[in-house]
Amino acid sequence: MKDWELVIIGGGPAGLSAGIYGARARLRTLIVEKLACGGQAATTHRIENYPGFAQGITGPELMEQMENQAKGLGVEFAYAEAVGLRPESSGYVLLTDGEEIRGKTIIIATGTQPNTLGVPGEDDWRGRGVSYCATCDGAFFRDKDVVVVGGGDSAAEGALFLTRFARKIYVVHRRDQLRATKILGERLAAHPKIQLVWNKVVKEIQGQAFVERVLLADTRGGEDLEIAASGLFVYIGSNPNTEWLRADIVRNDQGYIITDERMQTSLPGVFAAGDVRRTPLRQVVTAVADGAVAAVEAEKYLGGIL
Repeated sequence: MKDWELVIIGGGPAGLSAGIYGARARLRTLIVEKLACGGQAATTHRIENYPGFAQGITGPELMEQMENQAKGLGVEFAYAEAVGLRPESSGYVLLTDGEEIRGKTIIIATGTQPNTLGVPGEDDWRGRGVSYCATCDGAFFRDKDVVVVGGGDSAAEGALFLTRFARKIYVVHRRDQLRATKILGERLAAHPKIQLVWNKVVKEIQGQAFVERVLLADTRGGEDLEIAASGLFVYIGSNPNTEWLRADIVRNDQGYIITDERMQTSLPGVFAAGDVRRTPLRQVVTAVADGAVAAVEAEKYLGGIL
């Protein structure tokens, strides 16, 4: 096994930022990514609150720029899924589905994965009308009616993106007001293609070869509602990708990794950054900041300062 001074698990904003800082510190740095770099940010149509882009920037474009910057600084990449972490005298061995990777320090930046509805039909029609990523699949629903489930920023952004393709978008929320930021809520309410459906939850998804109908239950005990739709996009929060970790990495009840202000976890030399850790805000800008802090602290750890 090749020895790395810094092994970063996850190639989203936090991981790429950590890689950039690690490489600039002249650390032998490896980013291990399961699929493709970018994380959930790469599925975001437009990012308008990342400083430096007055007109906004698409998520894929921003993540591509970060990835290219990391590669230009000498960060190396391996594509594998992390399945375990084993301590050893000189650091840790990251166990993956393809190889074992030795690192003196580790940064966990594995992010989160979207929650599912857990209703009849969801698994049956996943990939055949049920989606968790509007920017990934929106183009398949040109001139069709679709349903977006959720009331937060991600749901609002997904619905607004879908207006490029879909004929009509029903935004279904279990309450009578959105959790999304005010500006996004105003855009939803003003858009002629979007209809807000309050106090409803998905009861069942029906179809033949593809999704054809979404059945909604009323949260106040009213009548069910049936919407004819070709697609359903789910945005109801997420869970941290931490199920593969050792039990001695302390997490909260939701599974998010607990760190101090230096991004240090309960294991010496193991740091966490971005959405995977317990944090009051999960945005690209905070993930990037976390990654920078984690890499700087990893460098200090290697130098014996911590």
